[in-house]
Amino acid sequence: MPLLVHIENAIQPGGRASRGRLPEWLRKPETAHESVVALKRDLRYLNLHTVCESARCPNIHECFHRRQATFMILGNLCTRGCGFCSVPKGSPAKKEFTLDPAEPLHVARMAAGMLLRYVVITSVNRDDLPDGGSRHFAETVRAVRQALPQARVEVLTPDFCGDLNAVKRVLDAEPHVFNHNMETVRHLYGRVRPQADYEQSLAVLRFAKQYWPDILTKSGLMVGLGETELQVRGLLDDLRQQGLADIATIGQYLQPTRRNLPVHKYVTPEEFDRYRDYGLSIGFKRVFSGPFVRSSYMADIVSEEAAGVEH
Repeated sequence: MPLLVHIENAIQPGGRASRGRLPEWLRKPETAHESVVALKRDLRYLNLHTVCESARCPNIHECFHRRQATFMILGNLCTRGCGFCSVPKGSPAKKEFTLDPAEPLHVARMAAGMLLRYVVITSVNRDDLPDGGSRHFAETVRAVRQALPQARVEVLTPDFCGDLNAVKRVLDAEPHVFNHNMETVRHLYGRVRPQADYEQSLAVLRFAKQYWPDILTKSGLMVGLGETELQVRGLLDDLRQQGLADIATIGQYLQPTRRNLPVHKYVTPEEFDRYRDYGLSIGFKRVFSGPFVRSSYMADIVSEEAAGVEH
């Protein structure tokens, strides 16, 4: 299935989405078919999932060709129904919700086989589990760190329903970068993230920074869902007001399936530049802002630049 097969909107002079073709800055060729097939085969052999596949990321050909992938643990079924996300949803009663006890070691084995120097681990939401899956998350981080002691590890966690002990559990596994995405502006939470809470997500980042002041913290958001530029700036202000995030990622929302929210607007590259410049002006170490930016896209380069790691 083509990566953007479900995207039917294009830009009008006023910036709003309408039926038609994508604007030129949102056209990305699929050129690495062999790399994608090969990496998918290796992942399936170990019963592993990636957010790259499940969320239908438009960068999958580029990243898989670079031998980069974001591991998605706790299975491939999510307990939430966010309007923007194409990760499969399901009932916890399904046997597919059973945690694979070998998953942490399989992630470590795959990461080692890929010779990764930077490993990104995320997960579905598992609101059905008492600890939100945080123990499994921490086990995966530790397994990767043991298998690849020289590699840096970034975690992109859910909000764990506001359970800060769960956040602490993941941090105690000592990742190098802690990421929790805000996803959208406060005004749109009810439509975009109906089972999440804006203040709760800020609290997750606040706790991470207070518990481990030296860790790099990161958060991402999508634009093109109906937010205003002022609202985006307000979200960035909230993240920097107490130094909650060192890095911000800002990318264009693309409708992954017909069941997901429609695109309200295709944001121009010039607007993305303005968001980057504003974020840097208020103190972010790095702001990665552009049409194809995703939370884990080029995460190794962005995070290592923010940390001052020499290449």
